[in-house]
Amino acid sequence: MKNTLYEQGFNANEMVILGMIIIGGIIVIVLPKILSKASAVFSLLFGVTTGLMFDHTLAVPPLDLYDVNDQSIYQTFDMFSYLMYAPFGYIFIYIYRRFNIKGWKVIPYILGWTALAILVEVWAIKVGIFHFKNGYRSLYSIPIYLFVQSVQLFLYEKVFMNHDYDKGAN
Repeated sequence: MKNTLYEQGFNANEMVILGMIIIGGIIVIVLPKILSKASAVFSLLFGVTTGLMFDHTLAVPPLDLYDVNDQSIYQTFDMFSYLMYAPFGYIFIYIYRRFNIKGWKVIPYILGWTALAILVEVWAIKVGIFHFKNGYRSLYSIPIYLFVQSVQLFLYEKVFMNHDYDKGAN
């Protein structure tokens, strides 16, 4: 496998990843605690796990649709890039729970988060976190975001809401 070098050294893409992790972490810490510890951990880990799963499915051969960060080979800092997904998973469930989104309102909620995810992805391309190749475009990520968010809400509803783990939530 040929290694493509996009950038060298610590620069914008690493700073953005660290910034997203720090700012996202601060947001998670300062938000009022309305989720149980179990559902909070689930939400944080769901973001990380799905990021890892899809990156290691789509970004490696045989698909090889994009590269992450400075090189086409996996580097140590790439491991940190998955932590930036954690706050998104948490905030996604936090807002859903806080505003008691139900029924038909779930559809625009998921669509709004998908649009936000695409905007963040486009920004991540501009700062050098993602490097699309082999014809991949952000448009192709839409079904992935729709699927991931739908699964996260489904699992949250089935495992946490229906078992009353979040009794103190609004």
